[in-house]
Amino acid sequence: MIRNKISAVGLLLGAFLFIVNISFGQDVQMNQQKFARLLRLVDSYYVDSANVEKLTEKAIVKLLGELDPHSVYISKEEVERMNEPLKGSFDGIGISFNIFKDTLLVTSTIPGGPSEKVGLRAGDRIMNVDGKNIAGIGLKNSDVFDMLRGEKGTTVEIKIQRKNVAELLDFTIIRGKIPIHSLDASYMIDESTGYIKLNRFSATTANEFRNALAELKKEHVKNLILDLRGNGGGYLKAAIELSDEFLSYGQLIVYTDGLNHAKREYNASQRGNFEKGKLAILVDEGSASASEIVTGAVQDWDRGIVLGRRSFGKGLVQQPFKLNDGAVVRLTTAHYYTPSGRCIQKPYEGVVNYRADYQERLNNGEMFSADSVEFDEAQKYETLQNHRTVFGGGGIMPDIFIPMDTSSYYQYFNKLRRNNILNTYALEFVDNSRAKLEKKFKTFEKFSAGFSVGDEMIAEVVAQGEKENIEKDEESLNVTKPMMKKELKALIARNIFSLSEFYQVYYKDDEAVLKALEVITSREEYSSHLVVN
Repeated sequence: MIRNKISAVGLLLGAFLFIVNISFGQDVQMNQQKFARLLRLVDSYYVDSANVEKLTEKAIVKLLGELDPHSVYISKEEVERMNEPLKGSFDGIGISFNIFKDTLLVTSTIPGGPSEKVGLRAGDRIMNVDGKNIAGIGLKNSDVFDMLRGEKGTTVEIKIQRKNVAELLDFTIIRGKIPIHSLDASYMIDESTGYIKLNRFSATTANEFRNALAELKKEHVKNLILDLRGNGGGYLKAAIELSDEFLSYGQLIVYTDGLNHAKREYNASQRGNFEKGKLAILVDEGSASASEIVTGAVQDWDRGIVLGRRSFGKGLVQQPFKLNDGAVVRLTTAHYYTPSGRCIQKPYEGVVNYRADYQERLNNGEMFSADSVEFDEAQKYETLQNHRTVFGGGGIMPDIFIPMDTSSYYQYFNKLRRNNILNTYALEFVDNSRAKLEKKFKTFEKFSAGFSVGDEMIAEVVAQGEKENIEKDEESLNVTKPMMKKELKALIARNIFSLSEFYQVYYKDDEAVLKALEVITSREEYSSHLVVN
């Protein structure tokens, strides 16, 4: 009898859900027909010519904007270019470049890439591509991509100008697969502490991290600083794989859940390569999504120390859906939750307010004082090992707060940066002195110890700024001169060596890195931040 009643209830519930699904389906179908009829009416009867395709795209963008800030429409033309950084590669000739004095300047060649193989060098100027002059024509970055990128196996003919060579040199380059690295830097800070900086979470991130860690292990790394500042995220899979490197077998990394998305849990496997060493993660207001998944998992399991400022607060999962013309909609399908159950998505009542969040944080003092951060007591959680209090509802709050560098408020320094004066000066300096610099500083260690930026170089930067109508500000210059010298040295290091060496110079006196190093090398201080006070 009871079984029959349960069966009857089950049948009624099933019938109800079936009717609801039909109702939802009919609702969508009715509105689909309504919009299609509107488009036909516009196309057939509107007083002037109307671009139905553009109108449809605008309607889609508006519709998605009513849902949440991260559901977006990507046109067919934008899809490939937007996906390249996350795929981790593109087809091209393998150079880093800068448009310098209206000429395409090769700043470096990708090791093992097509350009290096045929003999292109840093400092070469590309004057002609496939028979077409490209010098002095107002070249833009997008023009360079259009000319030099192309399908793997196709060829491009270029003519280059090289210092101390009278005639133009001809090269035929066969395009190949070029990696886009998500790892900016990896090096030892001291005899036991390694540093790794990631700029995104792409299809290659986990392998890049493992390779970098393997190299650091050769130098006997025991502690690790993982820098996720400014890392806006990427693939969920990459975040899970990176978290897996730090957590023990079976520990929950993250779970996702949504109205039309069944709850799914992701747990650590047995393959972690850094489960025991001391770990510090650096975050800031630009650390979002996948960065917050990794940081939240490490913090919730009391696995490491988090330093910096409250992270962005993106706890929404997007899934791409193709449309019939090749365009893509990235639709939010679920929330993600840290192991303690936190959803760290910040409120999004209105896209305008959502995008103004950064300015609001500045205005309320949150960037400069941890006491200015307001927590929602209804979003209080506990870490899973040591039961420390953590909060959801809007980003991940670090265990150790690092205020924003106030030098960002010096307008004169920022004007020089924004107008590319510092970068242009560094490019020109290396371009004029490359042979001498490479002969004198055969290794980065020799450069780091032996090269310094003098006052005369700063004076030349200031003079270049004045040529660009940036008036000298003596008071600001006196305060920011040490930072200008450091930044110039870092830019010169990048142009001679690589981006990793840029960060070795630039972060040598960085407050967050130095604090992480201090904490991570002190057993007492490190432990004190992982227990309840």
